[in-house]
Amino acid sequence: MKVEYLNPFLLATQNVLATMAQTKATAQKPHLKDDMGTFGEVTGIIGMASDELVGSMVVSFSDQCILAIVAKMLMEERKPAVDQDVVDAVGEITNMICGGAKANLAKMGLNFDLATPTMVKGKGIEIRYPLGAPIVVLPFVTDHGNFVLEASLASRKGG
Repeated sequence: MKVEYLNPFLLATQNVLATMAQTKATAQKPHLKDDMGTFGEVTGIIGMASDELVGSMVVSFSDQCILAIVAKMLMEERKPAVDQDVVDAVGEITNMICGGAKANLAKMGLNFDLATPTMVKGKGIEIRYPLGAPIVVLPFVTDHGNFVLEASLASRKGG
């Protein structure tokens, strides 16, 4: 995955959390993923495909982080535990982040189609990435806890 493809995801993540949940997300140093397990308790996964590239984006939140973010999004009291409403909110966040990244990637001449997000609940759940491409992990820190965004885009031509 080319480094210049990371910025659209970074900017979209920061924008969505600032706009929808009044939460500042500070990016940490990106690194390559070395296992297939989910980072957090709630994870959203979305597939992406263009004429040139195919891949996926994953966003995975610690329980404390997502509970605070969802409370801010819904302007409600913080829930005591992750429930179906929180899982659904992760689907919406995943969709918004990937949609923002899609718009930013389009400015680079890359036009993607997006799949419907899939959400999983539980830490360390194995995600099978369909491609042999490296998976870039972009960790974020907030006042409420940590989360990660993972992106993997590979050429359809195998390069």
